[in-house]
This record gives sequence, C-alpha cells and structure tokens, in this order.
Amino acid sequence: MSETAKRSTIYFEPRLHAALRLKSVHSHRSVSELVNDAVRNALAEDQEDLAAFEDRAAEPLLTYEELLNDLKAHGQI
Repeated sequence: MSETAKRSTIYFEPRLHAALRLKSVHSHRSVSELVNDAVRNALAEDQEDLAAFEDRAAEPLLTYEELLNDLKAHGQI
C-alpha cells in the first residue's frame, strides 16, 4: 500500500464480507487490494460508458416506433 493511501470504514453485508475474506486468503491479496481493484474497475467502466455516450452524441435520435418500423421494413421482424 502506498504511503498516501487513505483509510476509510466500509460496512459490508456479512455474507459479502465472508466471501471477500475467503477470496483474500485464496488469492494471497489483502481485502484492501481487492476492494481497490473492484473500485478501479467500476470507475473504468463508468469512464468507458461516458466515452461511448460522447461518441454517439451526434447520432440522430430514433423513437421506439421508428425503430420498429425500420426493423420491419428491412425484414428483421
């Protein structure tokens, strides 16, 4: 853990905490490492989602009805 790491209290559901401790033992990694990795992964997914929204911002909007009509016109439904 780095010298600049911050301490925080997190409350886990009992079964989730037990699973996390077991994973920690089996993976030879600390609970803190596992939680930090999980949070990093969640933030990375959010960043990917935001980038995808930005990439598609210029696309024309299509109503559900228009989508169904287009699918039908192209023989997809």
